[in-house]
Amino acid sequence: MATQKTGKLNRLQELPDGALVDAAWLETRGYSSSLRSQYVKAGWLNQPGPRVYRRGNGPLHWQHAIISLQTFLDYDLVVGGRSALEELGYSHYLSKRREVHLYGVRKPPSWLDALPLDVAFHWHNSRRLFPDDPIAAPEPRHDGESVPFLPGAFLTSGSFQQWGIRLASTERALFQLLDALPAHESFHQVDMVMEGLSNLSPRNLQVQLASCISVKVKRLFFFFADRHRHAWLDRIDRSAVDLGAGKRMLVKGGKLDPSYLITVPGDLDGLS
Repeated sequence: MATQKTGKLNRLQELPDGALVDAAWLETRGYSSSLRSQYVKAGWLNQPGPRVYRRGNGPLHWQHAIISLQTFLDYDLVVGGRSALEELGYSHYLSKRREVHLYGVRKPPSWLDALPLDVAFHWHNSRRLFPDDPIAAPEPRHDGESVPFLPGAFLTSGSFQQWGIRLASTERALFQLLDALPAHESFHQVDMVMEGLSNLSPRNLQVQLASCISVKVKRLFFFFADRHRHAWLDRIDRSAVDLGAGKRMLVKGGKLDPSYLITVPGDLDGLS
């Protein structure tokens, strides 16, 4: 029995320092509730929240939790939107907020919000904006109608210490940020972000435009792109993009943009 417990402890120590796993993950590997309690008491595990355990006693960062969900607990979650743009080096264009935006088809576990972290997690159903999200449906279709599968168009990888974290690509994160307008992001802030995005991939942008089902987001993309005229814009095939019909009121009391039939803040030009 002692040998068996020693073996289990050795296997547990194969987890990276800082990794989090939940009670269900441990239970399926033979770590009973009583054994977990022993490990916590002995200091081999600590318990930062209900039903979740962690190796190591160093500072706990939100990246530890997300990488653990992505790597050990099989959650198809991606850090996206403003959070991905911050991680990719565009934080100076965005007002500081202690929040992390996660995209996937499955909600993260409830214990994530109970961790002692000074950030708020916001989950978004990735299929609402991109129904053929490759995270949800990784096998590409070749029926002549679907968008070609380009991994770089959807995902990139960041680093956190020695670990990697799955992030939306800059192009995908931009579309997710546009989706947050006007309720959760400001036009002026998104305008500053777009001004700094001079090195986007036209090929990846074309994939986003073909995959995205939000007329609002696609119209906003072209509205901001026209304002800043980055070199990549000339390589976008506008004729392949469905922009829908009719007007979209996004800002009450705003002005109607005649090109894309969306209402935008009347003072946007004065602040650009």
